[in-house]
Amino acid sequence: MIQYMVVKDGKLIQVDSSQEAEIIRLIAPGAAELKKVSELTLAPLDFLAAACDKDERPRIESEDDMHLITLRVPHEDSGADVPVVTVAFGVVLTKSHIISVCSVESPVWDILSKTKTCVMPVENRLPFLYMLFMVIARLYLSHLQRIRVEADTVEREIHYSMRNEMLIRMLNLEKCLVYFTTSLRGQDPLWNRLKRIQGRELSEYEQDLLDDVQIEFKQAHDLADIHSNILSGMMDAFASVISNNLNVVLKFLTSITIILMLPTLIASIYGMNVALPFQESPHAFLITMGISVGLSIVGVALFLKKKYF
Repeated sequence: MIQYMVVKDGKLIQVDSSQEAEIIRLIAPGAAELKKVSELTLAPLDFLAAACDKDERPRIESEDDMHLITLRVPHEDSGADVPVVTVAFGVVLTKSHIISVCSVESPVWDILSKTKTCVMPVENRLPFLYMLFMVIARLYLSHLQRIRVEADTVEREIHYSMRNEMLIRMLNLEKCLVYFTTSLRGQDPLWNRLKRIQGRELSEYEQDLLDDVQIEFKQAHDLADIHSNILSGMMDAFASVISNNLNVVLKFLTSITIILMLPTLIASIYGMNVALPFQESPHAFLITMGISVGLSIVGVALFLKKKYF
């Protein structure tokens, strides 16, 4: 799908004509759409195709004053086990257009169009890019906040009922954070290269914007690391609790088995067809039952003293 947009009066507006478009948004484009945009903007076709790869790593590539900037952005997939993953989001800068390419419908442009702050004109390439990257950083922070709330909810539920479904939810949240930390770590080297993309020194305003972007991504990276470490510690703690509970149950069942074995042993002995003590006594049954109960009581007392129950 192809969308054409312009910036008017500080707002991002979608238009129908490609002639007046300053921004072209490609969503899961086919080969014909990539070729059409390449011919319209003179953007290298391999730049556009590379950004369509979901697994493309963060990088900056330049060719004939055109630049490809690839970042990783969060993407919600309600049908998958892992609720949030990261996918490649490419931005191609040509002399006349800004082209974004993504293999899924990312909310980045929608958030930017609804922002209350004034959107920079496209002619100011770097400030406009930094505003776009700021939206991506805040998208990470938003998802991290939701993951933290989800993790807290699951933790409270596990305290009352440690079911497999809860542990699987925790594992899926941990997978999300692995995607986040890997993607954010891969984007760290891009910021220094972004300073040189225009072939000149950054103005004070541009440098301040870039610093803000770096701070937001650094905050997202730190939060992802913190939440990942917390979830890993919680998973280890719950695994230890499960193992300890299993040991307690096995110890209790083993103690019960030993206690029940004592009267069974007496009954087995007195069931033999040989001469036995008390067999001539009219109280033989009561005597053997008394011995069985007595041994059981002694066994229970010993286990209670050893705290096996």
